[in-house]
Amino acid sequence: QVQLVESGGGSAQDGGSLRLSCVASVTTYCMAWFRQAPGKEFEGVATLESSNIINYADSVKGRFTISKDNAKRSLYLQMNSLKPEDTALYYCAARGQKPCRPIESDFLDWGQGTQVTVPS
Repeated sequence: QVQLVESGGGSAQDGGSLRLSCVASVTTYCMAWFRQAPGKEFEGVATLESSNIINYADSVKGRFTISKDNAKRSLYLQMNSLKPEDTALYYCAARGQKPCRPIESDFLDWGQGTQVTVPS
C-alpha cells in the first residue's frame, strides 16, 4: 500500500493560483489528482505516468499543470487562473500499473485530501 500525503490547499481569489503537493511513500507507475466538489461527481483532474505521459480534464486544460519530482517522490499540481468552480476537495492517488487514466475505481491508494476554495 502506498501512503500519500497532500498539502498546499487553501483559499485563493478568482484568477489566483495555488500549488498542491503530494508526497508518496514509494514511487509508482501512475499518479493522479482528483477532486470532488459538494454535490458533484468525483472528477479526474490530471494523470501523470512514469513515462511522463500527461492527461488533463478539459475543465482544467491550459490552467493546471501536473508535475513530479522522482527524487522527492512528490507529485504537484500548479493551479493558475483559478475559478470558483475549482472549489473542491483535491485528492492525490497512485496506481502501480497500466492503464493510467482518470477513473476513480482504477486507484487503490489515496491521500486524505486537501481543500481548495475559490470564493465567487
